[in-house]
Amino acid sequence: MASDAEQPLGSRPSHSSLKSSIIVKHAPKEEEIHDPLAGAALTRDDSTGRDGETFDDVPPERRTIGLWSAVFLIFNRIIGTGIFATPSTILSSSGSVGLALFMWVIGGIIAASGLAVYVEFGTGLPRSGGELTYLSYIYQRPRYLAVALYAAYAASMPWPAGNSVVFGQYILLAAGKDVTRWNQRGIGIACVTFALIIHSCFLKWGLRLQNALGVFKIVILLLITFSGFAALAGHIKLPEDEKPHNFRNAFNGTESNANAFVTGLYNVIWSFIGYSNVNYALSEVKNPVRTLKIAGPLAIASVSVVYILVNIAYFAAVAKEDILSSGQTVAALYFRNMFGIKAEKALNVFVALSALGNVMAVLFSQGRINQELGRIGVLPFSKFWASNKPFNAPATGLGLQWLVTIIIILAPPPGDAYNLVLNMVSYPLAIINAFISGGLLFLYSPWGGDWRPPFRATWPVVLFFFLSNLFLTFAPLVPPAPGQSVYESLPYWLHVVISVGVFAVGGVYWIFWVKLLPKWGHYRLERHLELQDDGVSRSVFKKIPNELS
Repeated sequence: MASDAEQPLGSRPSHSSLKSSIIVKHAPKEEEIHDPLAGAALTRDDSTGRDGETFDDVPPERRTIGLWSAVFLIFNRIIGTGIFATPSTILSSSGSVGLALFMWVIGGIIAASGLAVYVEFGTGLPRSGGELTYLSYIYQRPRYLAVALYAAYAASMPWPAGNSVVFGQYILLAAGKDVTRWNQRGIGIACVTFALIIHSCFLKWGLRLQNALGVFKIVILLLITFSGFAALAGHIKLPEDEKPHNFRNAFNGTESNANAFVTGLYNVIWSFIGYSNVNYALSEVKNPVRTLKIAGPLAIASVSVVYILVNIAYFAAVAKEDILSSGQTVAALYFRNMFGIKAEKALNVFVALSALGNVMAVLFSQGRINQELGRIGVLPFSKFWASNKPFNAPATGLGLQWLVTIIIILAPPPGDAYNLVLNMVSYPLAIINAFISGGLLFLYSPWGGDWRPPFRATWPVVLFFFLSNLFLTFAPLVPPAPGQSVYESLPYWLHVVISVGVFAVGGVYWIFWVKLLPKWGHYRLERHLELQDDGVSRSVFKKIPNELS
């Protein structure tokens, strides 16, 4: 955690009396180099931040992610099981085929505007951390409060849990086994554990496997897309009287309840989450500014077009009533209607592998967020979480995300597990995105300082993203219509309460660490930057007795 003695990432100290030092480790002794900029870090690139400070100090040999690996980091993060598993929920929430398709268009527009915001921040502040870096840069008062709130969220959210559970479901379906609460979750635990091991011990092979799974997903989605044109022409393995006609009266049955609409939209947004994935590991990206400007638009544009075409294919080949009753297996129904029973079983394997690719991409990025929290000294035992030992990978940060994921996989009731995990991740992210885009609007203002990134999202795009996330933040508070709750046995507001509770825990942590404990202990916290063995710096906070200051 941080104190009043440290400045947020990229800021300058407001008091010239603040002391800061960079500890450069040498064997067998340490040498302290005092630095007048309390937030500055040694740098080996041209990355600069607010007020002109340098922003990162990563040695060139640590930058191992090239352009195509960056594209597949985004692609694998976005395409998990959402496009295969959520269309039935979205159709149920919207009530009509027409509105369901329109929701996917809205989701694509929101994702594109969000990408523009994150590309602007990523090119302006080209270092790892994502939202952590941007919130620290924007919200400097109260000092470190925004960082503490985000740390509580980032360290406790079970990002890989949803796709791990779906991986278990589709593996069992492919094997012809009955899906139960415990065999599904047991396989899900094995899935996320495999991702932990390969990313902790075999970093390069983990990236190669992610890239291979990304190519595989492209092939499957293109297969659905092009076969969808055949479905529109009526070439479906169904009797003539059973063929669907979902595009006749496409808006018939449209729901008007705001909560139901937002529930469906959250499922769409869940399917698009991942456009910011490279931002979390920018310190490991070669030529990060150029790579981000190319990889982000390329990935999100292709995904958006494919998502729309895949949904059209679903509606062309599967009856509306079958989609509504399919739960999380609408893609399997599509393959059965288009290619037969054997193809339906094969599709289960395809979806499981897609889920695995997403779990690997999510764990890769979230582990680096936890590591970054350790590097800047936010988490207790920061040196432990900041470590790259023993295999030159953030095994401890990955392990923290793995542990939280296991807990959430095991906790919820069987029928509500997937939707609860989805909303627990999506809802607080909407809050964070509202603050990030609102902060960017402030940087555009005359009071925002000297903000000159290499890429500009422009204020209409940022404003749209800001308003979209405000809507997604407050609309879930509207009670759903009878029978429209997103959960079978849980209250509709549960994910809202959990999300607010997580942020509240971060606020309490901030009060004790920054305010109360230093006051009671008669000390102040002073930030020092320490170079690790891999050449990357991290923050260390030392307790300096007041009488010695």
